[in-house]
Amino acid sequence: MAGLGDSELRLLCWRRIDVAGLELLELTRRADGVSVRSSLICVEDGPFRLEHEWVLTPDWRAISLRVRRSDTNGERSVRLERDGAGWRVDGEWRPDLDGAEEPDLSVTPFCNTLVMRRVPAIEGGSMTVDVAYVDGADLSVARSRQRYDYRAPGLYRYIDLGLSAGFEADLSVDEDQLVMSYDGLFERVAR
Repeated sequence: MAGLGDSELRLLCWRRIDVAGLELLELTRRADGVSVRSSLICVEDGPFRLEHEWVLTPDWRAISLRVRRSDTNGERSVRLERDGAGWRVDGEWRPDLDGAEEPDLSVTPFCNTLVMRRVPAIEGGSMTVDVAYVDGADLSVARSRQRYDYRAPGLYRYIDLGLSAGFEADLSVDEDQLVMSYDGLFERVAR
């Protein structure tokens, strides 16, 4: 990424492949960390708008995630905050999430980047992690397990071993491990 002084700004846009939907994500990288703000609209299970904001460490580990969803049922929100090796959800300690590596928000390909950046980029490179899975439909948070396999430069295989066990997809990524395409779900339409 080309530098922009003390910070680097990048705008990314993904479209949903499986249903009508579009996401615009603003990523700002600074020496003290990475911040992400994103808005998406989608018609999955009825039209909705969802906004999510992430605060990350300089090495792309989530510190917090805030999600707001608006639909015909009104507006709801959820906030996750890292607390040592665990997570607080809306301020409440969630012992069931102890050891979960990162949040995973179902309606965006952005969150896959957080784990893929740590998968060894070598033949046979693989990483299995537990995540704090945030369901974009009802904003519930549950523990789940996932595996990422390095396939080739710019290509990973995602394997769900938890809540959606059996689901697998290839993900092509750019130099920052940000998703370019996610089999059957998302594709990048702007860098």
